[in-house]
Amino acid sequence: MSRQFLFIYSPNLLNYQFYKEHPLNPKRLELTYQLIHAFELLSTEQIILPRYATDQELSLIHDPHYIEFVKKVSETGTCQKGCPKFGIGNEDTPPFQGMHDVSSLIVGGALQAGEYVMEGKVDHVFHMAGGLHHAFQKQASGFCIYNDASVLIAFLRKQYNARVLYLDTDAHHGDGVQWAFYDDPNVLTLSIHETGRYLFPGTGHLGERGNGAGYGYSINVPLDAFTEDDSFIEILYQVVPIVVERFQPDIIVSQNGCDAHAYDPLTHLNTSMRIYQEIPRLVHQLAHQFTEGKWVALGGGGYDIWRVVPRAWTLLWAEMINRPLEQQPLPTSWIERWQKESPVELPRFLFDDLTTFAKIARKEEIQEKNRLTAEKVLESLAYIRGKDN
Repeated sequence: MSRQFLFIYSPNLLNYQFYKEHPLNPKRLELTYQLIHAFELLSTEQIILPRYATDQELSLIHDPHYIEFVKKVSETGTCQKGCPKFGIGNEDTPPFQGMHDVSSLIVGGALQAGEYVMEGKVDHVFHMAGGLHHAFQKQASGFCIYNDASVLIAFLRKQYNARVLYLDTDAHHGDGVQWAFYDDPNVLTLSIHETGRYLFPGTGHLGERGNGAGYGYSINVPLDAFTEDDSFIEILYQVVPIVVERFQPDIIVSQNGCDAHAYDPLTHLNTSMRIYQEIPRLVHQLAHQFTEGKWVALGGGGYDIWRVVPRAWTLLWAEMINRPLEQQPLPTSWIERWQKESPVELPRFLFDDLTTFAKIARKEEIQEKNRLTAEKVLESLAYIRGKDN
């Protein structure tokens, strides 16, 4: 029997850990996996183990010398020279033993997702360990060693000649993916993120629109700091459907970082769990409307691993499998299992109590700035051509 939905997971993915106190904590994968199970949303037949990406597949994006360097560093978890050149060895992205293996496993999982979807075996695949969108051709960056999203898109272009729409709603700009396809009119990158004025990587401006034949196919929607739910959702629905309709993709690849939440310690947006219901809901609708359901969802950022990531990605998976969740208590079994390890009080409900959120004094000003940004984005869409143009 055909499986409509697949979930890529292996305990080996938890080995992507720089050091114990690093913000990108792989425990978030286990927490999410267990919460999805607690909601009885995942069957054994829907789970597939990721495979390793080959060096040839990695080199669709990454320079062979960089791959060899990562392999060498991976053997001992240390490096004597070359680290700064390749973006490894700083506080964000230090070397660790086994780094190449687990990074290539993450990329391999993304490639599997693309294969299953493009070959019509399933409609949707969720690969929550993926979404490492900051890595470049020759350099690690922002917690990312290999850029699984970029390798996946390059694979989809080479293997299936697919027109790919990449939607990135991580609070951090999807810079690595944007620059990888900056001159390709068959890959449209759309990133909705916090303005880079105060946040890494400091890119994602309105003026970054592509180069050459790809001009117009890089779209950025930088949101003002302290943006709340209503404004985020307004911009989401104002921009994304029009872009998808104009571009006419063969597949949607979404990066689902959940660090725009008010609890996230690294960003300055002020949204709640509401947006993590609305984002996949909209993408799901658009996938069935424009790509015959072809949708690969990757993970991404998310640094409140206890209160935010598990709920956000459970909402995403529930939407993908056509069992969307509304407000309800979190399973007692999950809370009891993890509360003793959590340094914070775990949430009791799936959605947040907004009365506990800080009031934003500049709410109307922020909303107006975001609307003006969206208007400028929509004015720039004339350069986009659909597949039949």
